[in-house]
Amino acid sequence: MTISSTPEGVSVEPRHLRFDVSEDLKTLWHGNDAFRTAFFNALSLQFPDGEQQFINAVRLYRDKIEDPKLKAEIRGFIGQEALHSREHKDYNEALKARGYDIDALDQRFRKHMEWVGKLPRSRQLAGTCGAEHYTAVLANAILSHPEWMEGATPTMAKLWRWHAIEETEHKSVAFDVYRECVGNERLRRIVFLFVTWNFFKYTFLNTCSLLKADGKLWSLRTWVGGFNFLWGKPGVLRKCLPEFLAYFRKGFHPWQQDNRELLEQNLRELDMTSAAR
Repeated sequence: MTISSTPEGVSVEPRHLRFDVSEDLKTLWHGNDAFRTAFFNALSLQFPDGEQQFINAVRLYRDKIEDPKLKAEIRGFIGQEALHSREHKDYNEALKARGYDIDALDQRFRKHMEWVGKLPRSRQLAGTCGAEHYTAVLANAILSHPEWMEGATPTMAKLWRWHAIEETEHKSVAFDVYRECVGNERLRRIVFLFVTWNFFKYTFLNTCSLLKADGKLWSLRTWVGGFNFLWGKPGVLRKCLPEFLAYFRKGFHPWQQDNRELLEQNLRELDMTSAAR
């Protein structure tokens, strides 16, 4: 018996892809839409430091795991997150070409992550599980609704799809480590509340900072379009809300959302586009 809950047929293996997004990020790459572009760029700003913290939190418990399958998945998780961090560092560096003060935005979030890194290790791992839930639900949404990326440049659409695929593959790794080594359900739920506040806080602040640099912060048309994108139609966050809240259920586990078929479909399509390059 294994303590890993990653289903049969799902492989947690890093893919060494590179994405040259430097030219794309000089533009409003998401359909020439200021809000959609800023929203995805705001998410990217959190990934390098955030995903390094996920790696650190899981590493704190790696030596306590003896199950061979989960140990291999931890290695895969660390490899995938390290590559995500690398690609989003390059992504964020390229944003400077549009005149954004990325160093200041990074510093704001880095202070928070430094504070997180000083918490007891059980809370760090609980926080990683909560943040991984957000990335897994958003990843599922991106893979389920390709129309949400309509208008994005091909390279940017591929980068976000690649990231979404790997977030889906490893969505239960930190959770399985937590369940085996900590297992405190009350702590898991309480920490998720803090993760929720900070996830939306920094995404909102970063989006506002980027829109301000574009001269769109006080544009009513931009915000109406953004509200519709997130909460109206198509309602990216609105449609994700039930899955976000599922984390509070007793006995919750990430693979209760069994999206293996969706994962396989997107993997085939990603491989086809990779071969076509």
